Amino acid sequence: MDINIHTTFLPHSDKDAAIAFYCDALGFELRNEVGYNGMHWLTVGPPDQPSVNLVLHPPAADPGVTDEERRTITEMMAKGTYASIMLATPDLDSTFEQLQAKDVEIVQEPIEQDWGMRDCAVRDPSGNMVRIQEVK
Repeated sequence: MDINIHTTFLPHSDKDAAIAFYCDALGFELRNEVGYNGMHWLTVGPPDQPSVNLVLHPPAADPGVTDEERRTITEMMAKGTYASIMLATPDLDSTFEQLQAKDVEIVQEPIEQDWGMRDCAVRDPSGNMVRIQEVK
């Protein structure tokens, strides 16, 4: 079987802040932007991985989501417990320093985890947890 990750989704609550974080701070490219009724779906991805896409979507835009579920999603996003993504870099210290210089919200400085992986954690402007692992 030959299966690859093509697209994954994370919610966002501010189009401009999402572009600033994912494109300006992380260096992803903006591949697509779709607007509808004041909402925006953004597709971003690493320039050197054109087949890997991250769709940043309006939280709870699905018409099947109830008002109570929307409130819960909004609360969880604010706490950083609704969604997350794990990224990788060969030079965690340099990546971390660059993110610090761009005033990204730091959750955890680089650390050697008990399971053997060295990583750090930041939050995107919508509260999503972004963990960055060092992979050589």
